[in-house]
Amino acid sequence: QVQLVESGGGLVQAGGSLRLSCVVSGSIFRLSSMGWYRQAPGKQRELVAAITSGGITNYADSVKGRFTISRDNAKNTVYLQMNSLKPEDTAVYYCKARNAFSDYWGQGTQVTVSS
Repeated sequence: QVQLVESGGGLVQAGGSLRLSCVVSGSIFRLSSMGWYRQAPGKQRELVAAITSGGITNYADSVKGRFTISRDNAKNTVYLQMNSLKPEDTAVYYCKARNAFSDYWGQGTQVTVSS
């Protein structure tokens, strides 16, 4: 059974930093593309950043230059380093794993950025 568990969210002032982690149980991690998504109240879930199994990354325009996605295959973990946070980054952040068969989602972690 595949499980994704996010951690690292919290309350931070504008301009601050947070590092999110997502640990993936099961044997799918190495061959999976990983992504971080977020959903703010009243808005649709949107892609924030993604990384392929080979390490190719892409970012939403709104976070380019501020956020960095990375993965550690030895730890089955994907990270999202978030710097220069803005109030508009406030959302629930979700981790997703995608392989040839399915998508798997975590339960989400709240990030709140105060002005």
